[in-house]
Amino acid sequence: MDEEVVRKYLRAGEIAEKVKARALREVRPGDKILDVVTSLENYIRELGAEPAFPVNISIDNEAAHRTAYIDDVGTVPEESVVKIDIGVHVDGYIADTAITISFSDKYGDLVEATREALDRALKAIKPGIRASDIGAVIEKVIKSRGFKPVRNLSGHSLAEYTIHAGETIPNYRDPLNFNRLTLGSAYAIEPFASTGRGIVHEEKRINIYSIRRYTKCEELPEDQIIKEVFKKVRTLPFSERWFPELIIVVGGVSRLREIFKNLSSSGCLTAYPVLSDTPGSRVAQFEETVLLLKDGSVLVTTQRDVIPT
Repeated sequence: MDEEVVRKYLRAGEIAEKVKARALREVRPGDKILDVVTSLENYIRELGAEPAFPVNISIDNEAAHRTAYIDDVGTVPEESVVKIDIGVHVDGYIADTAITISFSDKYGDLVEATREALDRALKAIKPGIRASDIGAVIEKVIKSRGFKPVRNLSGHSLAEYTIHAGETIPNYRDPLNFNRLTLGSAYAIEPFASTGRGIVHEEKRINIYSIRRYTKCEELPEDQIIKEVFKKVRTLPFSERWFPELIIVVGGVSRLREIFKNLSSSGCLTAYPVLSDTPGSRVAQFEETVLLLKDGSVLVTTQRDVIPT
C-alpha cells in the first residue's frame, strides 16, 4: 500500500467522520428517511468524495441494507433505534463507518454494549491477529452486557472499488475462520448486537444493488442500463435514487425496479435485501475502518485523534 493510497484512505476517513458527525447532530424522529440519506450523500459529494454505497438507515430490528426508495415516504419513528451506515470513497478507496442513535432511554445499554465491543476490538487489532480472535473480543463484551452478537453479519476486508473484498471479521469466535489480518490491508470492523435471536433474515424489500458480472451483462438487452450504472459507480453498491435519468428512459420507477430485479435473477446484479432480526427486537451497530501499515501501526481512518501527524 503506497503513500498515495494511504492518503486516499485517510481523506475518505476524514470526510466520513464529518458526515457521521452531521448525522449525529441532525437526525431526529419525524425526519423523512429520504431527506436524511439524500442530505448525507450530498454532503459527501460537497466535501469532494463520493458515496461508496447508499447511506443505510436501518431502524429497530432492521440491521442493515435499508436505504430510501426514490419515492419513499417513511420517517424516523419516535422511540426508535436507528443505525446509520456511511461509506465514502476517494478514487475507489473506501472508509466505511456506522453509528447507532437511540431515541429511547430503554435501549441505551444496547447501544453502549455495541460501542464498547467496537472499542475493545480496535484495541486488540494488530498484524497477524486471527479474525476469529477479534470476533471473540466482540462476543465477550456483547454477551457480558446481556445481549447477543449478530452471528451472520460480519466485518470485512476492503479493496479498491470493492466494499466486501473476500475476508470476514466475525462478531463471535468462529473456529472455522482462519483468516489473519495482514499488513497493507484495510478492514471494516462492525459489531452488531441484538435483543433478539442474533440471527438476521432477508426481507422482501430490496433497496440496493451492485454489478456482479459486467461482461455477462453486456450480452443482455439491458446492456445500456448496465453501462450507465458501471460508468457512475463501477462495482460499488447503488440505489435507484442515483439514476433519475434511467427512470425516465425506461418509463418509470416501477419499470426500473423490475429491470434491476430481473438483472439480479440473471446473475448480472447482486441484490442486498434488507436484513432484520425478529420483529420487536432491537439491533445496534458501530463500525470503523482500519489500515494495517507496513511499519506495523494500526490506523483508524475515521478517528482523527489516532491519526499520526
